[in-house]
Amino acid sequence: SELQRWRTDLSKRLKQAKTPAERAAVEHDARILLETTLPEMMRCWLGTPWDFNGTAAKPGGGKIACGYFVSTVLVDAGFKVDRYQLAQQASGNILRSFLEKDDCRLTVDQPYDQFAAAVRKAEPGIYLLGLDTHVGFLVVTQDGFRMLHSSGSQPWCVVDEDRDHAWALKKSSWRMIGNLTSDSQVIRRWLKADKIAVFGT
Repeated sequence: SELQRWRTDLSKRLKQAKTPAERAAVEHDARILLETTLPEMMRCWLGTPWDFNGTAAKPGGGKIACGYFVSTVLVDAGFKVDRYQLAQQASGNILRSFLEKDDCRLTVDQPYDQFAAAVRKAEPGIYLLGLDTHVGFLVVTQDGFRMLHSSGSQPWCVVDEDRDHAWALKKSSWRMIGNLTSDSQVIRRWLKADKIAVFGT
């Protein structure tokens, strides 16, 4: 609810902005807000049990699958997207619902150390992460990255893992990432509460 209040205020500022510089300033503030708030919203779910068919709508309110974890966090943050349709898509389609193809980086069979080193140098932000049969978030900061996801392996719940303990990320041969919060189109759609069509439906 607090994030919604801030989004409404920023949306009003965007409508009142008269120059590209003023619009850019609003988008910058929105990005900082999302990068601060989204990880905390994800962490509210820590320990919530995973289930392949889990559709819990709130932390601790049942079990949650990886796709529903991603879609529910985004919907709760104010993105206007169908939670059920998004959650049921392949991970690549989840990324493409928000980002253009050129804004998604795909690697196949890349050694994990190389992948992790590249992410370490990537622009900070909240990334959508698609794997072979899994989806989650990467939170990239100046200090490195963490993977937040509903894990379908030990410990079978929503977890927050560092580079060395992100086993699903390590084991996957197919990895697609895209920076949600660095994309001005994503930020504007969030600010304006524009409906987001689910790619692949």
